[in-house]
Amino acid sequence: MHKPMALRKPFWTPGVLVLVAFMIVGAFTIIARFTGGIGYVANLSTARPWGLWVGVDVATGVALAAGGFTTAAVAHIFGRHAYEPVTRPALLTAVLGYTFVVLGLIVDIGRSWAIWKPMFNWNTNSVLFEVAMCVMCYLNVLYLEFFPIVAEQFKGKVNLPGPLALLNGLVDGILHIGDAIIDKIMWALIILGVVLSCMHQSSLGSLMLIAPTKLHPLWYTPILPLLFLTSAFAVGYPMVVFETTIASSSFKLDSEMNILTPLTRITIFLLGFYMALKIGDMAVRGTWIYLLDGTAQSNAFVAELVLGVILPWFMLLSPRIRASRKGLFTAATLIVAGVVLNRINVFIVGFKPPLSDPGYFPSIAEMMVTFGLIATLMFLYRIAVTYLPVLQGSQEVSR
Repeated sequence: MHKPMALRKPFWTPGVLVLVAFMIVGAFTIIARFTGGIGYVANLSTARPWGLWVGVDVATGVALAAGGFTTAAVAHIFGRHAYEPVTRPALLTAVLGYTFVVLGLIVDIGRSWAIWKPMFNWNTNSVLFEVAMCVMCYLNVLYLEFFPIVAEQFKGKVNLPGPLALLNGLVDGILHIGDAIIDKIMWALIILGVVLSCMHQSSLGSLMLIAPTKLHPLWYTPILPLLFLTSAFAVGYPMVVFETTIASSSFKLDSEMNILTPLTRITIFLLGFYMALKIGDMAVRGTWIYLLDGTAQSNAFVAELVLGVILPWFMLLSPRIRASRKGLFTAATLIVAGVVLNRINVFIVGFKPPLSDPGYFPSIAEMMVTFGLIATLMFLYRIAVTYLPVLQGSQEVSR
C-alpha cells in the first residue's frame, strides 16, 4: 500500500557536505555577478546575449521538470492510480526544477530587480511574455499542489521554538484551512498545471523561430515549438525513473520497478512520436545533408539524435531491458541526457550569430553559478524527503 513517509536517515552525510561546498562557491560567484555585473563573471557579449545560464539553468530546467505534469496527468486525469507512489517525488522535482529556473533567470537577466514587471506591463505579441507568465503561474500552482504534503506532516504538530511559539496557533490554522481548501480545488490545479506546462514548454521553442539566420538549419524548423513540447512529454517519465532510481539507491529503499516498468511503456510511444517528428522534419527540409560535414554542430546533432533518442527507444522496446533496473535506468539516463543536449544545442551550440564573433564557451564563474544552483536544488530535495512524506517510507530496507 502506498504510504509516503519522511526518511529516517541522518541528514549530514559526506554527500550533503559536498553539496554545501558547491553552494558556497556558487553563492560567492553570484555575489561577484551582482557587484561587478554580468560581464565580470560571464563570457557573454552583444552577439552572445545568452549562454550556459539560459541553455541549462532555464531551458533544460523547464524540460526536466516535465515529470511533474506528465505524472500528474497519467495518475489523476487519466485515472491510473497505480502510479500514485511516484507522483510526490515527481511533484517535488518539478517544484524544485521551476524554482531553479526562476533563480537562474534572476542571475541571467540584466535588471533582476525588474523581473516582476511582466505582471503589469503586458506585451501579448511577445513569446517571452507568454513564457514568463506561464512559468510564474505554474510555479505558484506547483507550490499549491505541494502544500498538502507539508500540511500532512505538520498539521496539529506545530511546535515553534522560543518566542515563535506565539505563532503556533496561527500556523496550525493556516495548515488546516489551506489543506481543506486546496483539497477541494486540487482537480482544477492539476488540470491548470498540465495546460500551463504545455503552453510554455512549446513557447520556449517558439522563441527561437525569430532567429532564422542565427540558428543552425539542423535545429531551425517551423515545428520547433512542437518538438520542444513532444520532447518534454518524452522525457517526463524517464526523468521520474532517473530520479526515483537514484533516490532509492542513495537512501537504500526498495526499487519501484513494479511501477516504473509499466510507466515506461508509455515512453515508447511518446519518444517514438518525437523521434518520428525529428527525423521526418529533417527529411522534409533536406537538412540531412549537414549530418556528416564534420562540424561541431553536426556532431552534436548526431549525438543528440542517436544516443539520446534512437538508442534508448530501441532499448525500451526490449521487455528484458524494461524489467531490468540497470537497463531501464540506462535507457532513462540516455533520454534525459538527450533532452539536455537538445536544449544546449538549440540555445548554445547551434546558435551562431552572423557577426564577427570569436565563439562562446562558458567561463569558470558561469559554471560555478550553475553547479551551485544545481547543488542547492539537490540540497533542498534532501531536506524535503528527510522531513516530509514524499518517498515510499514503507519500502525502506532494514539493515
